[in-house]
Amino acid sequence: MKVIRNVQLELARFRLRVLVASLLVLLCFGLLVARLFYLQVQRHDDLRAQAENNRTAVVPIVPNRGQILDRNGIVLASNYSAYTLEITPTKVANLTQTLDELAQLVDITPRDLRRFKKLREEGKSFESIPLRSRLSDEEVARFAAQRYRFPGVDIKARLFRSYPYGELASHVIGYIGRINTAEKEQLDESEETANYRGTDYIGKLGVEQSFERQLHGITGVDAMETSAGGHAIRRLSSQPATPGNSIKLSIDIKLQKLIEDMYGERRGALVALDPKTGEVLAFVSKPTFDPNLFVEGIDQESWQGLNESIDKPLLNRALRGTYPPGSTYKPFMALAALTTGKRSANTLINDPGFFMFGGRRFGSPENERGGIMDMHRAIVESSNVYFYTLANELGVDTMHDFMAPLGFGQLTGIDIHGEVRGVLPSTDWKRNYFKRPEQQRWFAGETISLGIGQGYNSFTMLQLAQATAIVANNGIKHPPQLVLATQAPGSEVSEPIAPQAATDLGFKPEHVDIIRRAMVGVTQDGTSRRVFADAGYLSGGKTGTAQAVSLGKNERYNAARMAERRRDHALYIAYAPADDPTIAIAAIVENAGFGSTSAAPITRRAFDYWLLGLYPNDKDMDLVRTGQASVPVGKPLLAAEVPWPRDAVAGQALAPASAASAL
Repeated sequence: MKVIRNVQLELARFRLRVLVASLLVLLCFGLLVARLFYLQVQRHDDLRAQAENNRTAVVPIVPNRGQILDRNGIVLASNYSAYTLEITPTKVANLTQTLDELAQLVDITPRDLRRFKKLREEGKSFESIPLRSRLSDEEVARFAAQRYRFPGVDIKARLFRSYPYGELASHVIGYIGRINTAEKEQLDESEETANYRGTDYIGKLGVEQSFERQLHGITGVDAMETSAGGHAIRRLSSQPATPGNSIKLSIDIKLQKLIEDMYGERRGALVALDPKTGEVLAFVSKPTFDPNLFVEGIDQESWQGLNESIDKPLLNRALRGTYPPGSTYKPFMALAALTTGKRSANTLINDPGFFMFGGRRFGSPENERGGIMDMHRAIVESSNVYFYTLANELGVDTMHDFMAPLGFGQLTGIDIHGEVRGVLPSTDWKRNYFKRPEQQRWFAGETISLGIGQGYNSFTMLQLAQATAIVANNGIKHPPQLVLATQAPGSEVSEPIAPQAATDLGFKPEHVDIIRRAMVGVTQDGTSRRVFADAGYLSGGKTGTAQAVSLGKNERYNAARMAERRRDHALYIAYAPADDPTIAIAAIVENAGFGSTSAAPITRRAFDYWLLGLYPNDKDMDLVRTGQASVPVGKPLLAAEVPWPRDAVAGQALAPASAASAL
């Protein structure tokens, strides 16, 4: 009996163990089924996407950047393809040794090494950094045969920006450069992040920067099937990139080149506008710079040369340089007198050659004859005394309120970034500008100098050109416009960019007519009569001379004894033809003295080109460049017959267009 009980007990234990084991098996199987359900059903879409991502790689296709053209279709910025030797530093064991060995295969200059070092410091170590661009086919072949020796080094075909005319109109066109950290962060925070995948360059200045979105285009993508090792097997799908739109400027590049050539090595700025539309015909800032230096990443030596130069070639003087307008301010002061009713055109003021106010003597050196002045004669002969007394009658705040709608001290609304306001003084401005209470008080003596465009007055040539255009257009104000149209790739039809609305400032026609007749008198009987003698058209203008530095109380101005950069600036404003103006100009030549001897001759020849199709001969051009010109000498050339340097720079830099497709 005892044996039977033991067998039954063991059997019961066995059955219990089998049951527990079965339950464990069922539990494990249930867990497996649940996990399978979770993975196959609940997480199906997510896991499938992850698997697909492991199997595929999305490769961005960078679009071709749009071209920039002048108003006549001349290409000012385009693209070319070239082979580039690039290094990924994290994949290179000994960078110094690698550079030395690469130099035995391809020509690597010290400038290439400086640029590479600068780009490496600015970028990330895992990025591919260009060492040499525009490799020849022979150099590509030599490297390809030795590629196995250089892990982390590769040849790539890239598109590069080309500015075929080098320094010409560089401040207007701008340039592109590698995207820096700040720009990368800004892109990451914007809606443009995806569109800049694979893009290394972005517009930095001028039209390249201001119209970046239109020029850049839309990035495409290639979906590639990859192996476990990450190698591409086949293309699964492709969405091609959409090239950027081309941009058509209002600039006439041949007029721009003529004016830049006439400045020579001198510093200054000139803006030419169409008074009827606000279109910018020329936008000159001298000295200029070569935007091609920035395309591949500028080296440290070249950057220092530009950035530390005393001539400030990177400063867009037409947009950001501010100057006192000097006597070019007088026609607008006269219009203020008529509009406010402070003076009529027939009011007579005696000019003895000086004006005493508050115990201080204010001179009138430009007016040689002196005597009794009405408004017409005061503008023609540039009487300082007439406008000293007018400023005293108007007061600073009245002057401010009249000049602001003309654009002085205001943003003109031009369609590129970077414009500055300058200074149009008022009592409120002085209170806000200065910190100490004793500096914030406005003194009556400060008002006097404002009347002749000195004192706190400080404006851009763009503002002065716009104000001149307003007078030329009978009080109708057009905001300046640099970009006329965009053109989609492959299309022959341009899409015009609508100009900003014009504003009628409400001047009385008879008042504007008085000012315009006086400005015509300047070119016929006044301070620019010699320069415009025998012109084939009638124009209106006004010379100006503005102090570059303030003189001491007892110090007299003597250009011959002063350092060149302390001498007065030369200015000229003008429009033509006088009866129906199609061009208005404001020009300054820094530290060049009288406007009639330096700025007016440049304007005369710009008008000759625009209105008559004439171009200065070599002798006349040399006289203009050196500030020794008056009326044109010799027989002018026909502008249509002057050779145009087509692709003068691009022809030296272009690589084979097939480079991109060859790799």
